[in-house]
Amino acid sequence: MKITVLGSGGWGTALSLLLLDNGNDVTLWSFLESEAETLRTTHENPMLKGVPLPEALTITTGMESVRDSAIVVLATPSFAVRQTAKKMAPLLSDRQVVVSVGKGIEKDTAKRMTEIIEEEIHSVCPVVALSGPSHAEEVGRRVPTGCVAASRDMKAAGLVQDVFMSPRFRVYTNPDVTGVELGAALKNVLALCCGISDGMGLGDNTKALLMTRGMTEMARLGVALGGRKETFAGLSGMGDLIVTCTSMHSRNRRCGILIGKGMGVQEAIKEVGATVEGYFAALSAHQLCRRAGVEMPICESAYRVLYEGQPVSSVVEQLMNRNKRRETDESWI
Repeated sequence: MKITVLGSGGWGTALSLLLLDNGNDVTLWSFLESEAETLRTTHENPMLKGVPLPEALTITTGMESVRDSAIVVLATPSFAVRQTAKKMAPLLSDRQVVVSVGKGIEKDTAKRMTEIIEEEIHSVCPVVALSGPSHAEEVGRRVPTGCVAASRDMKAAGLVQDVFMSPRFRVYTNPDVTGVELGAALKNVLALCCGISDGMGLGDNTKALLMTRGMTEMARLGVALGGRKETFAGLSGMGDLIVTCTSMHSRNRRCGILIGKGMGVQEAIKEVGATVEGYFAALSAHQLCRRAGVEMPICESAYRVLYEGQPVSSVVEQLMNRNKRRETDESWI
């Protein structure tokens, strides 16, 4: 099968290798010619050190391969999804499937990635969200991984399951696109919070508290916006939350650690050196919870630290001194 992957970052490259291993004809598109040339000449992506790029992988800066591809994977950072979707739209037909692998919410519009793509391509073909606990560094090294393919079009989700599935990459299907995408985006905010906690030296107890109560907040907002509660117990919810909050592969956690140690927010983002999706998602979560009338104290605290400059020490004190609650009144499952 002919497949084009748009976005030559670590995740796009790792998925290209997975699809190539599965016997597909894969073209990897890069926005910059300088990046494409580095991949061609070094046969390695700097974001996936030690993982060789085979000669069979076609690398380009032109989008013409989209026209002849059965599947188009959109693997750019969330801020570039709309622009890239608009650029590929004239090349698509109703015989194709677009796979969105970005994990974010658009600034200002608070739209999910598949909503943006469908809007820009005028819903000419089905769009599937592929998400789950999947660090590019590990998928590139063929470490066993599980994800979920979510779409309102279950035939398209089944196709993605068939094409991506391998002995090292297990894929489940789910019709709850809203829940899957919100889980993927919001866990980045919580990973920032867990990183801040680690940077402050607050310990494992604090991280467990943030992750568990943060999951409650994710599910609360997800259900309010039309998602299913049980989705948040799955790979795109609990699974992605665990891996992103605990691993040093996570840019969001690494950024949070720097902030927790006293570094300024923008300085920490610059130090990480790659897109910190949780920073943008914190603003979107703030907008969405206000719009939906949903209480999200941990995510709101992240917003105050990231956008209003509130000291992390005072935020911790405020969270710990909130009014008493019964846990079962707000259970997420």
